[in-house]
Amino acid sequence: MNPRWQKSTYCSEGSSCVYVAATATGKVELTESSDPTEAILTATPAAFAALIRDTKRATGAEPA
Repeated sequence: MNPRWQKSTYCSEGSSCVYVAATATGKVELTESSDPTEAILTATPAAFAALIRDTKRATGAEPA
């Protein structure tokens, strides 16, 4: 089954974008638009949530 990729809302036109998809097993997959079928990172939902939280914190989008 092919994943249903969703493009990051922070991606602008013409940029290299991050795509995310949920798997049938409950994992989260991430890939980049320039290589959507080769380099796929798989994470648990908790690890993905931590990645998003820490990324927001590092960019100042979320308080520490």
